[in-house]
Amino acid sequence: MTIQTTTARKRSKPPTKNDEALPENTTPSLRYGPMPRFPHQRVWSRGIIIVGVMIYIWYFSKVSKETVLASQKDTLQNRGQQFDCDAAYLTDINKFHNCIPKRCGRYVTDVLLLSSEARKLLEMAKTGFELSSTKGSASIFDIHSGAITMDDKFVNIHSLPDSKKVFKQEFIYAYKVVKDKIQQAIAQVFQLDYNSLYLTHPTFFSKLTDAEPLTAHDEYWHKHVDKETYKAFHYTSLVYLTDFGKDFKGGRFIFSDSESEDQQATNITVEPRFGRVSMFSSGAENTHFVERVTSGTRYAITVSFTCDKKQAIKIPEPTT
Repeated sequence: MTIQTTTARKRSKPPTKNDEALPENTTPSLRYGPMPRFPHQRVWSRGIIIVGVMIYIWYFSKVSKETVLASQKDTLQNRGQQFDCDAAYLTDINKFHNCIPKRCGRYVTDVLLLSSEARKLLEMAKTGFELSSTKGSASIFDIHSGAITMDDKFVNIHSLPDSKKVFKQEFIYAYKVVKDKIQQAIAQVFQLDYNSLYLTHPTFFSKLTDAEPLTAHDEYWHKHVDKETYKAFHYTSLVYLTDFGKDFKGGRFIFSDSESEDQQATNITVEPRFGRVSMFSSGAENTHFVERVTSGTRYAITVSFTCDKKQAIKIPEPTT
């Protein structure tokens, strides 16, 4: 909608008898002298304006375009995008006939999980991270291997006191239910055989803060491709366990789509929302990064799937 504004012109006040008329051909004197003038002043003024506009256009053309796929305020049934798979990803996944997607893509849903299931996962994550300590910006807890961040290294959580609290039956049960639901959803949106998907490693909780990084692993904000980072990955999912804009600021998940060689990338953003599930094919068609957290704490869990049965892992056993 265009709002038109108008500026009222001041009407000249008619002269009164008390006003003194200036003699003809007389120019009023200015308090600080005449305004400076130079040759072609109007041309110079226009030139400066044109240059300013060109600089503005050049600067903002360098800034990536941004589209919000999933806002934190939205409650999404199922929203997604489909596109062609990356050639290298397609070559690899073609080895597994029942696991080839009709098309690659990305999907977001807020209705797949129950709030109670997400709360159990968050409780499990916090219980695990309370056993470790780090001053860095990123902490990782791998549910299956037991690897957890401890300052600038990883340790086995099973070697820490009270580790049994992390693997209580209620936590493991909630994790298994969530895993099964996501597996079913991925099979549905990518039109796959459910039984051709296998849980794979690493599947892990992440805790991100605004602290300075201690190691290269703490710098989570760099662009990457899951299939290149983790060879077993064919489909990636994330469950967000805290809310963007409420529990933390920054920390949005951003897909970086290159339109062409001569154009800037388009950023497709997903704002974390408690219980939200994001699912996508793991090839270079879904290059992404996580925006750096500027305040608060961001919790999530990455649940990954492979088409290669040799790379399958089992749900950990609960403690007794």
